Formats: sequence, structure tokens, C-alpha cells
Amino acid sequence: MTDTAADSAPRHKTKKSDRPSALKLLFNNSLATAGLIVFAVIVLIALAAPILPLQPPNVTDPSVRLSPPLTEGHLLGTDALGRDLLSRLIWGTRVSLAVGVSATLIAAFFGSLIGLVAGYAGGRTDNILMRGIDMVMAFPYILLALAIVAVLGPGLLNALYAIAVVNIPFFARNIRGMTLGLSRREFVDAARLSGKSHVSILFGEVLPNVLPVIIITMSTTIGWMILETAGLSFLGLGAQPPQADLGSMLGDGRKVLFTDAYVSMVPGLMIFALVMSINLLGDGIRDVLDPRLKSGALARPGARTAVKRESVPDRGQRSGTVLDVQEMRTEFHIGGSIYKAVGGVDLYMRQGECVGLVGESGSGKSVTAMSLMGLVPTPPGRIAGGAAWLENEDLFAASDERIRQLRGGDVSHVFQDPLSTLHPLFTVGDQLIEAIQAHQPVSKKEARGKAAALLESVRIPNAGERLKAFPHELSGGMRQRISIAMALANDAKVIIADEPTTALDVTVQAQILELMNGLRKERDTAILFITHDFGVVSAICDRVAVMYAGRIVETGTTEEILERPAHPYTAKLIECVPVLGEPNRRLDAIEGRPPVVNNLPDGCAFADRCPFVQDDCRKGDIAMTALGEERGVRCLHPLNRETADG
Repeated sequence: MTDTAADSAPRHKTKKSDRPSALKLLFNNSLATAGLIVFAVIVLIALAAPILPLQPPNVTDPSVRLSPPLTEGHLLGTDALGRDLLSRLIWGTRVSLAVGVSATLIAAFFGSLIGLVAGYAGGRTDNILMRGIDMVMAFPYILLALAIVAVLGPGLLNALYAIAVVNIPFFARNIRGMTLGLSRREFVDAARLSGKSHVSILFGEVLPNVLPVIIITMSTTIGWMILETAGLSFLGLGAQPPQADLGSMLGDGRKVLFTDAYVSMVPGLMIFALVMSINLLGDGIRDVLDPRLKSGALARPGARTAVKRESVPDRGQRSGTVLDVQEMRTEFHIGGSIYKAVGGVDLYMRQGECVGLVGESGSGKSVTAMSLMGLVPTPPGRIAGGAAWLENEDLFAASDERIRQLRGGDVSHVFQDPLSTLHPLFTVGDQLIEAIQAHQPVSKKEARGKAAALLESVRIPNAGERLKAFPHELSGGMRQRISIAMALANDAKVIIADEPTTALDVTVQAQILELMNGLRKERDTAILFITHDFGVVSAICDRVAVMYAGRIVETGTTEEILERPAHPYTAKLIECVPVLGEPNRRLDAIEGRPPVVNNLPDGCAFADRCPFVQDDCRKGDIAMTALGEERGVRCLHPLNRETADG
């Protein structure tokens, strides 16, 4: 990096992330906020009971028995023994809250501990612990609680123990299931290899990953615990006279329900308000801890990317193209920030042509590809502008049903990791048949024959037997061939291949590239090939579009780009590729990091990393400059301009 670039680097300070905090996410949920406010008010009043000017809750006064609400000196009236209902309500709420929270903590501690140990240890330990849990769950919970209280004797403390015991299985089973999956993950294996003890792994590696689930379960269980406490006290097995809690107050009011209903309604309404507020707050906490809702939206991603275009190009599709993308912009709205992942992409493809989309990780390649068929999750993503023409049809203006028809039909995807994109519970034959029947009116028998033919076309031997295999029974290269066969199932006009060879070894990579190139020419299918490797580009692509910070910075034929790169970023990417037969060739890394797309600098986004940067590179918008009929560069001082023009 030159001194000019180095000196100017601090100019663009990293903007503090506007990703919403946990508290802001919670307040975005109006119901959760209402629950928090109600719950906080109840808790504060209950905690302040000793200092509030209340009458003694247990003092009886027969002279004012069953006084109605708003009686002087008794705001909510009195019960059958003349005790002040407001005082008993506040003190009773205090007791019910203490019992509910304490029982939840006990159940969460022991239940989570059993689940962690059973899930991590497995084998005999798992069997013994979980069979014990199964025995507890075999009894109806209220009957089991009654049995425990009957053995221990009536009383609030014994009711607390009973409620905690019957709720231990709910925590144990949830946490055991999560721990079972986590204990087989690579980071746990790495911790074992580092020499950590089982206790250290369990509480240092596994517990932090299940803690959100424990918190969510606790937040939604406290209300249930309070209801159970009230139920036992209502039956006379919880709080004993003269102590008040919400359940015992409800039981006392039952005797005069038809003559003085308010005696029962007062604690009943408090139970309703308390449990409802806790449940609403628990739902909000669940949303805060859900990583899919970190954008601040209160909905999970929809089936299609939202299209909210601020501008639409007025020109139609270019002549002779099968896909024409014009000024496409895709943004992610996260909290108060707008991440411009795709900032005005222009790209076209002809029938049977392979176009390489090249760039570093985070440059916007995959978002560009997913935007075409509405696969970017909303929220937080949205199409903010531009058009994508497929055979004179604007994809962004098409209906949801039309997009569903085009997905897997005219436009297909081949993703990077076939093990995660193929369904693990269905055979590859079932998945191929489903892909065929979703777009073609054929019988299952005909679809199976087409599926076998597709496997043969991608050079999978013994195709009939392979249809019966599950994805995990196949090698990585074989799974990727299945994905390619699925993409070809309905004679797609455009195949979007998102780094399909990155997860494969070099030998299999070459086979997949050769296969895709041959099928492309055989079927006259256009391929948008996304990669960061110019070595792969040279093997399969006709034209190349180089992407940086959400924009195309250079386009041209593969031969022109490789021999005479015009943009310094393109030249740097090419210099990173080793050349066979040149062992002494220096492989230069690109210094620095790409800019964050919610705080892009003025002028050229590559300026801070460019060795040829000049002052005018940091001013205004850098437009694409034509260097030939199909050659363009987004640079004020391109390299090799003379040869590129000529």
C-alpha cells in the first residue's frame, strides 16, 4: 500500500454497529413491552409491601366482614373474616412470586444438569437418567404433585418442592436433546483434543450453547409454576392459614362466590395479569434470543424477498440475452443501519454462455445470485431497485406464484455444500422425482425413469441403485453431481452455480468443472458461475464480471481479463493464483479488508487498498467506463488501458 493510501485509511472510521440491542429488540415487540411493564409494576408493588401503608394482612375484624370494594379504609373490600383484601393481595402476590421463581430456579438447575450430563455422557448414564425422567413423566403432573405434598405434608415449602420436582423433566428432556447434538460437533471434538476435562467441556463449551434455551424455558415456565402453586393452595395443600397467597385467597373466596364474587375476582384477576404478563414477556425474550430475528423484525423470513424498488430502469431486456440484470440493488435493514450488499449491478448472459462472477468473500456475489429468484431472507433483506429480465419478463414484478414456477424450472441453483442442501431424510431419488413432478405433469414411474437418466447424464454409475441412496451415503463429488442433475431436471435456461466446487478436493473439482462445461454446451444452458478463484474461471467461463463491495468493477471476456486486467483489484486477485510451472512466482495477498457496506467511503471503495490510488479516486461516484464492446472498468486510472482499448 502506498503512503497516500496508508495515510488516508484512518479517514473512514468504522461506524459503531446499529444492530439493535437486546433491550431494543424487546421493546420493538409491543406485546412483550406491555407484559414487561405490567410484570415490573406487580413485582415492584410486591417488593414494596413492607413499606406501603397497608393494614396487617392477617388481622381479622368481623365487624367489617365482606365489605364491598371502595369501602372507606378498604379499597378492594374485605373477606369473610374482615381481612383487608388489598393488603392480602399484595402480600399474597409477594408469596406466589417467591414460590414460582424459586421452584423455576430449582427445576431449571436440576433439570438442566440432568439433561447436560445425560446428553454428553450418553450410553448407560443417559439410559439411567432418562428412564428416571420417563418414570416421573409417566404420572399426571398434578397427581404427582399432590402425592409429594401428601407424603411431605401440607405447607408452602413442601408445595414448592413438589412443583419443582414435577417440572424437572421438561428442562431435562429439552436440554438433553440439544446437548446430544452439540456433543458430536467439531468444536467439542477440538476441546477434547486440546486436553480439556469432561467437566470443563460440559460447562465451558456445551452449557453456553444451551443457555439461551434454558432462559427461554424458564421465562415461559414461571407463569405455569405460579398457576400450579395457586392450584395446590386452592386445594388447601399450599399456604396454610393465616398466611395468604393467591391460591388460598381464591379458595377462601369460593365459599362466598355467589353472594360476594369480588372476593374471588380480586385474586383471580391478579393471577391472570401476572401469568399473562410473564407469558408475553417470555415470548419477547424468546424473540430476543432467536438469532433469526436479530434484524429487529418480529417475523421470520418469508418465502420471497420483499421488492420495494425506489427506481426501475425504463429500458427493456437487451437483445440476444436470456438473463439481463439492470441496476439491481439489494439492501439489508438491520436496526438503524442499511447494508447495501448489492449497489447497482448490471449483468447479462446469453444462451449457452458461462459468466463468472468473481470476488472476495463478502463482495456481494451470493446476494446478487439469490436476489434474482427472491431467495434473500426478508426481513431484513429487500430489493431496493433495478430490474432482472428473464426472457422479457421482469422477475421483480412477477407474482409469488410465478416465481415459484420459475424456481427449479427456468432458473436452477447449485449450491456450495450439497450435504446441507439435500434433504437428509429422503433418498436422492425421491428428491429428484419431487423436483421433476413439481414442474412437469408426469407420473411417479415416468419421473423415476427421468431421474435415472439424469444421474446417467452426470456420469453416476449404477443410476438405478443410486436413486435409493441417502445423501450421507454418497461422497462429496457424488452429492454435487446429484445437485447438478436436480438443476438440469426441468431443462433450466439459467443455472446459478454458487461456488459449487469450493468444498471439493482438486481432483473432484476438475471433474465437476468438466461435467458442468460439457452439459452446458450439450444443453445450451446459461451458467452464472460464482467463485473467488480465477483458476476456476479460466477453466469454464466465457466472460467474467469482477465484484467488489456490492458493485461490478470490471467486465470482459475471460481471455482479456486474465491477460490484461484493467482494475487494480482484478490484477490483485489474479496475482493470488499460483501458476503451474512457475514455482518462484510471488503470490501477493491483498492488504487490508473490504469496507463495510453500511459505511461505504466516497469515491472508489477499493481506494484504501489500492497501490495506485490518487486524490480524485476518493471523490464522487465512479462510473463504469467502456474499454471495448464487451469490456468495462469502474476505475479512473485503469491498468493496461492502451492495450485494452486497442
